[in-house]
Amino acid sequence: MISELVWFDLPMDMRREEVVEGMREVAPHWRANPDLIRKTFLYDPERRRTGALYLWKTRAAADAAHGEAWRRRVLEKYGSEPTREFFETPLVVDNALGRTVEEDA
Repeated sequence: MISELVWFDLPMDMRREEVVEGMREVAPHWRANPDLIRKTFLYDPERRRTGALYLWKTRAAADAAHGEAWRRRVLEKYGSEPTREFFETPLVVDNALGRTVEEDA
C-alpha cells in the first residue's frame, strides 16, 4: 500500500464552506475508484491550503488518478499547483472498522 499526501493553496477569498462543498462534490468520484482504499480530506485554515491523505493499493493507481487532467482541474479551481508526497504503508490500524489492514505479502 502507498499513502499519498496532497496539498494545494487556496484563493485568499475562498471560505471554509466552499472548500467543504468542493470535498462533497468530488467524494462520489473517489468512492468509485476501486484502487483507492481510503481518502481523508484535509483543511488547513492557517496556511490557507487544502488537500488529502490517500491510501492506495499501488503507486501506479495514485499516478493514474492524479494525472495531467486532475492537475489542471486543481489549478483552474484553486489557482495553485498541487504537491504530492508518497510513503510506503505496510500497516494501517483502523479503529472505525475494528481491524488492522496489512499490505499484500
